[in-house]
Amino acid sequence: MITVQIADDHKMVVESLSRMISESGIARVTGKYYDLNSCRKGLAKETPDVLLLDIELPDGDGVDFCAEAKKNYPQLKIIILTSYKEFNIARHALYNGALGYVLKNADPEEIFAGIETVSRGKQFLCEEIDLLLKERKDTKAIWLTNREKEILKHTADGRTVKETADLIFRDVETVKTCRKNLFLKLEAKNMAELVKKGYEMKLI
Repeated sequence: MITVQIADDHKMVVESLSRMISESGIARVTGKYYDLNSCRKGLAKETPDVLLLDIELPDGDGVDFCAEAKKNYPQLKIIILTSYKEFNIARHALYNGALGYVLKNADPEEIFAGIETVSRGKQFLCEEIDLLLKERKDTKAIWLTNREKEILKHTADGRTVKETADLIFRDVETVKTCRKNLFLKLEAKNMAELVKKGYEMKLI
């Protein structure tokens, strides 16, 4: 039987999914997490066949976590289970190692099909996301996390690293790291170009 773990900050969603999966007869749930920190600890103790992963968690971004999890557990199959029907997010999640992408409003049968499919090492996209990616497959997109977007906006407003850190309740090193990532993602050479590209790409 396929082993599944779930990471989502909404307890009702986790419990509902867990119950549906257990009753499906195709898989069993071996771990339930409400933040990335507990998910990390759980994966270290027991790595499942499939991880159902939400995008927005209290202590981090699920899309970014995909790359970390795949690096540490190459055999782990990840399905992004989210309410976000956005091209940029789906594309970046798949780039970071997710093998599946399913919307939370999908029928249970579609979720079960996703679990079975990715457990065999094959990609699974729910119908809406599959159509979305096919329609825009030639589009060059930039994906920023919510924190990166927030820091980009504060940067555009002329705030220093220290001022930004105080406003978003993060340490200075976190802001510096995010700014470095912004320069890489937007391929900007200096602060003026970073802000200019942010506006041109409608990221601000």
